[in-house]
Amino acid sequence: MDKAEAKKALRKALIEERLNLPDRLARAEALQRMMRIWLFDRPDVVIGAYWPIKGEFDPLPALHRWKEDGELLDEPQPRRIGLPVVNKETKTLTFHAWYPGCPMEEDAYGIPKPKDTEIIVPTLLFVPCVGYSAGGYRLGYGGGFYDRTLAALLPKPFTVGLGYTHGYVDDFEPEPHDEPLAAILNDNGVVWPV
Repeated sequence: MDKAEAKKALRKALIEERLNLPDRLARAEALQRMMRIWLFDRPDVVIGAYWPIKGEFDPLPALHRWKEDGELLDEPQPRRIGLPVVNKETKTLTFHAWYPGCPMEEDAYGIPKPKDTEIIVPTLLFVPCVGYSAGGYRLGYGGGFYDRTLAALLPKPFTVGLGYTHGYVDDFEPEPHDEPLAAILNDNGVVWPV
């Protein structure tokens, strides 16, 4: 099996394992708490996230509470949340404003995205991890959208991977195009940086 086939098999196995975690709800609740604690002192007011698919952790409830906390504190700049929209030409992502109840539509991959909301530029970006390893490297779905986006975004946002403990891959070898994340959180806490 060559390297690409091995990566594809690993990706498939991790997704299948994640979909079948018997305690996924409890893990999600733990990671929601972890996110809220981790965000407490962050200065960011524009955060990019993702719409969860294939059993991924859902960051949106914690981010909505983060947004509401900013409103309660009557901060001078409103907190904003953005979800990715695929640019078909560049195969990169832009982030469009999202809020609970905003109009949504499916993208070319069947993933919900905000419909006709403004583009925002996140200073903090939460990314989903199928798998992850030491050094801040993540295994995604193989499309390269986040790697291309992170390589092109200026200023570069602080990037944080989100995943469950089962996704840690001890012997994962990053490729030259892989962009390391600044931090990784899972249901046990901060796993990168250690």
